[in-house]
Amino acid sequence: MGQPSFQASNAIIYLTYGAFLVTGVWIAWLWRGQSKTDFLSSNRTQKAFPLALNFIASALGSGILFTYPEISTIAGVQGLVVYALASALPLLVFGFLGPIIRKKCPDGFVLTEWTRQRYGIIAALYLSLLTMITLFLYMVAELSALQQIISALTGLNGLPAVIVECVVTTIYTSLGGFRISFITDNIQGAMVVGLIILGVITVGVETNIDKSLVHSTNLLGASLLGWQLIYILPVAILTNDFFISGFWMRTFASKTDKDLIIGTSIATVAVAIILTLVGASGLLAAWTGAWPGNPPQEGSIAFFLLLDQLPAWVVGIVIVMTISLSTAAFDSLQSAMVSTGSNDLFRNKLNFWWIRLAVVLIIFPVAVVALKSPSVLQIYLISDLVSASSIPVLVIGLSNKCYWWRGFEVVVGGLGGLLTVFIFGTIYYGNAQDGANLMLLEQSLYVNDWSAFGAFVAAPVGGLLWGFGAFALRVSVQWTLAKIRGHRFDGFDRPAPPDSSFFVGPVERGSDEEDREPVSDAKAPSIKGRFL
Repeated sequence: MGQPSFQASNAIIYLTYGAFLVTGVWIAWLWRGQSKTDFLSSNRTQKAFPLALNFIASALGSGILFTYPEISTIAGVQGLVVYALASALPLLVFGFLGPIIRKKCPDGFVLTEWTRQRYGIIAALYLSLLTMITLFLYMVAELSALQQIISALTGLNGLPAVIVECVVTTIYTSLGGFRISFITDNIQGAMVVGLIILGVITVGVETNIDKSLVHSTNLLGASLLGWQLIYILPVAILTNDFFISGFWMRTFASKTDKDLIIGTSIATVAVAIILTLVGASGLLAAWTGAWPGNPPQEGSIAFFLLLDQLPAWVVGIVIVMTISLSTAAFDSLQSAMVSTGSNDLFRNKLNFWWIRLAVVLIIFPVAVVALKSPSVLQIYLISDLVSASSIPVLVIGLSNKCYWWRGFEVVVGGLGGLLTVFIFGTIYYGNAQDGANLMLLEQSLYVNDWSAFGAFVAAPVGGLLWGFGAFALRVSVQWTLAKIRGHRFDGFDRPAPPDSSFFVGPVERGSDEEDREPVSDAKAPSIKGRFL
């Protein structure tokens, strides 16, 4: 490979990080007078194009250099197209569902706040736990991917780069919070788009395809796995995106609903194109003979096997692109984790400096776990299965006609969905141990059987069945108690809206307040959150 020299590799890596650090600290200095509310969120401040760049930067991450080329080598063009569309199209949900959530919860900035308002504290804390676990897993996956990529591209130990990235993003995120993350993501998102275009051109010019391999590799046809992924991936990624607080913070940050729809639409198209182009490197690796190689290598490193045939300057571009992808995704996850914790656990009453300290403290467990977690795909799949169990029973409450749906059903349904996966796995494999392993998807997603497909059917369907079972149980118990105690049965009464004391947290804003889209006068939601 035209691998950059030791000196050149170090210069590219650390100069790029240095540039991001200087930029982030400089922006934080410019916004040093911002309020605690602006540190945690930026509601109704952003126009469509900056939103689009932010959604692009937050939706990617360096892990795409492993996962999308891998699916190309396993399920071919069919699998790649399905994966790219399944990853990009869910962004439209924020454009069309976001205005509904913002109307129901105008003072919030994360989904868990609406959950607290709609389902009560217990359900909100349950969702908050799942959200923060998901964010933690994504941060772990990002650092794990970065370490492996730096090692593959340069031959260097990837650990120093991981440490430097943690230090850089922690410094400017702790100084500026979500607003700084938003601005730096604009820069990094634009860089990623530009570098992807440049990389595609260079790979297209420098790569020589062996036409005899195009048909012999059988990557152009359909496969059983390809058809299964048409169901699995949309369910997994769509539901999991609900747990990514960074997406919701950007949804609430849009100045108007129109800006939100335009921004997410642009991001959807851009992300679909970028992921398809990145994943196509797996096809090119197979068609140039770089993959599987001798001895045969895993499809997850197909992208890097392709780079073996390209000049060193191309690898240099990819290194800068990798750092931009990783930094943009990681600082978004950091700010989302802290904002979610501050809102859900402390109701935004923590001192400013304690919030900044939290940004620093969460890095240590993330970095430690990342060094022991080589499988990026499995990390994503575990969180996908959890979300597939929990989100279907959660979104029922978005309909005002389902005012009778309570937090009890959400919690029981979410946990029941996971239990259903275990039951399915035990029946499918014939023993409880393999059933438990299926909950962790230890066999990966790409297996030649129906286990993964069945798991992603069992999770949402089982969650809904357990949810409705919990509803029937709750109503039956409440009706029985009403009869025993001689009280009126009120299990189907529409709950009263909360009064103003329900809402907490400061609402001070900057001088651009008058330019934002006015919030509906009917600020109080139609339903007060109830767990039972």
